[in-house]
Amino acid sequence: MKQYLFAALIVTTIMSCSSTKNQSGTTKGFTKLSDGKTTTGWHTYGKTTAGNKWKVEDGAFHLDPTVTGDGGGDLVTDKEYTNFHFKADWKASAKANSGIIFLVHEDKAKYGATYSTGLEMQVIDNDGHPDAKFTKHRAGDLYDIIKSSSEVAKPLGEWNTAEIIVKNGNLELKLNGVSIVTTTLWDENWKSLLNQSKFAKWNGFATYKTGKIALQDHGDEVWFRNIMIKEL
Repeated sequence: MKQYLFAALIVTTIMSCSSTKNQSGTTKGFTKLSDGKTTTGWHTYGKTTAGNKWKVEDGAFHLDPTVTGDGGGDLVTDKEYTNFHFKADWKASAKANSGIIFLVHEDKAKYGATYSTGLEMQVIDNDGHPDAKFTKHRAGDLYDIIKSSSEVAKPLGEWNTAEIIVKNGNLELKLNGVSIVTTTLWDENWKSLLNQSKFAKWNGFATYKTGKIALQDHGDEVWFRNIMIKEL
C-alpha cells in the first residue's frame, strides 16, 4: 500500500509540474490586463472610468446591455501600445456583435468612437447576427478589410481565443490557435485594401502606429476573459 501511495504521489507531482510548465509557457512574458475583479486599467472611451454596463463576473468582463442608464460605451485600455501580442478569450450571446479594436487613438472630440481610428478583429455570432452574412464581417475577420483564411470560431456559447500581433508594421490575427489573417500595415498594398473598404475616405482611420485596445459595446451581450499582452 505504501509503495502504491508513493507511486501515485510521484505521478501526481509529475502531472502537476507538466501542467504548470505548459501554462507558464503560453503566458510567459505576458502581462495581465485585468485583475479578474475590477475594471482597473480600463475606462470607457472618452471618459475616465468604466460604464456600469461593464461588469466583472467570474474573472471576465461582461457587457450587460440590460443595465439601465448611460453606462455603456467601448472599454479601452488606459495605456497605449505600439508593438504587441494581445490575447483574450471571448464569448458572444445569441445574435451578438462586438469586436476587439486596436491602435485606437483616443480623442473623442476629434474622433467620436474607437472604430474611427482603430482596426477591428470581429467578434460575432456567425449564425445569428445579420452582419455576419457579409464578407469580411465574420468572426476573426479584420473587419471590412481582410477575410479570414479559414473559419475556426467555436459554436455559440463556447469560448474563443483571439490573438492580435502587431510588430513593426506586420499584423497577424489568430483565432483558437489558427493564423487567419496576415498583412503588412501602411504599405501600398494596405492602401489598396483600405480603398476597397468602407474606410476609404475616413480621415485618421488606421493611421496611428501607437494606440489603445478596446472591447466594443455594440449593444449586445458579450464576455471577455484572460486578457493579457506582451510588448514586443
